[in-house]
Amino acid sequence: MPRFAANLTMMYNEYSFLDRFAAAAADGFEAVEFLFPYDYPAATLAGKLRDHGLKQVLFNAPPGNWQAGERGCGALPGREAKFREGFQRALEYAQALQCPRIHAMAGIIPDGARREAMRETYAGNLAWAATEAQAVGVDVLIEPIARRNMPGYFLNRQEEAHAIAAEIGLSNLKVQMDLFHCQVEQGDLATNIRKYLPGSRVGHFQIAGVPERHEPDSGEVNYPYLFKLIDSLGYKGWVGCEYVPRAGSSDGLGWLKSR
Repeated sequence: MPRFAANLTMMYNEYSFLDRFAAAAADGFEAVEFLFPYDYPAATLAGKLRDHGLKQVLFNAPPGNWQAGERGCGALPGREAKFREGFQRALEYAQALQCPRIHAMAGIIPDGARREAMRETYAGNLAWAATEAQAVGVDVLIEPIARRNMPGYFLNRQEEAHAIAAEIGLSNLKVQMDLFHCQVEQGDLATNIRKYLPGSRVGHFQIAGVPERHEPDSGEVNYPYLFKLIDSLGYKGWVGCEYVPRAGSSDGLGWLKSR
């Protein structure tokens, strides 16, 4: 059975953010992830991890103005300095939290933008970020996100992400395979896992039920089958539980506790 990390942005919303660490640990999680750490001092978050015996396995680099609809700027021409400033801040947090992975978001396609120019910008920014991160033992992840859930996002499909990572060719630039987004955007989950996981470019998995994004025990995806497949292919990393609980977070963990 894979190792699961609680996503503290999506789960345990019945608690204040800093209290979610204790709640996840009480339910047996050994690791956590979340979208962004930047509202809190790194020392405060590191203390919560230490106090509850948790590992931080993933968070995102700064996305820009999230409330205004920005979703990263990695692929946005003219925003290179902003991307690099934000990524350096993320690296500081990663070292303080002993987190080995940072997701660098690509951004929303601006009106009139050319995909070719955006891809060139993205590749340049990712090559720089992966080089900076490699020096401190951190992986950089890119994640295809379904257009239904984030309209206009630059990166949507697994083959696009893996082609970019292969083109850049740095060993610590990897793909975050969110099985919810992959199913919504393109389906064929088992085939995609078999195709990409053995090549070691998959740096992290995330899961949620499809289509409602609740627990992975309902909907159209047979997660027990996929968990066995992931195990059979030798994956030793983490699987992030990036779902919205139907009711209480703890009450919805029957799918995990029964395994």
